[in-house]
Amino acid sequence: MSVQLGKDPLNVVICGVGGQGNILASELLASALVEKGYYTTVGETYGASQRGGSVMSHVRISAQKQYSALIPRGEAHIIIGFEPIETLRVAREYASKITKVVFDPRPNYPLGVLIGEAVYPEIDAIAAELKYLCGSVQILEATRLAQEAGNAQAANILLMGALTAMPEIPLQAEDYVQVLNQRFKGEVYELNQTVFDLGFNSLAV
Repeated sequence: MSVQLGKDPLNVVICGVGGQGNILASELLASALVEKGYYTTVGETYGASQRGGSVMSHVRISAQKQYSALIPRGEAHIIIGFEPIETLRVAREYASKITKVVFDPRPNYPLGVLIGEAVYPEIDAIAAELKYLCGSVQILEATRLAQEAGNAQAANILLMGALTAMPEIPLQAEDYVQVLNQRFKGEVYELNQTVFDLGFNSLAV
């Protein structure tokens, strides 16, 4: 049964690049929310998702009604970033001084950087601009922690653990884990549960 939200709709953006599991993470989040009785709309925009193109999911959560898929400019309450530059790109368009940001500082270098035609900004500079644009910013070494747990590609689930721990999100850890159990089995499920717990505990008060 859904309960009243602090903000309704609650607007969450999950962003990264192709291959980071952004869309899977948002689908699992939406499934857990629907199971709890919330109206949940997911809108996705993505480019060359198999080649490192931008991937962004808008997740709009309400206890009252179904909202349109896309979050209005400047109205994201939470941004979860799988990649630093993509996090900043989204924040420039959708953030405000009430926005909370959690992002993985590990870069996914675009082709221009790899061949020496462009320079990737320093992470400190990205974090500084995010702090200027947003209400709060937290760096979470999701890829490193997931790699230490067994698979760097599980960073997406680790970040979903951190998101679930945020007080604005109307889920308990077991709600998301239940959805993981429906989607994955055996060792894959065990790894995902482990990294989810790592992310959850990194933000849980």
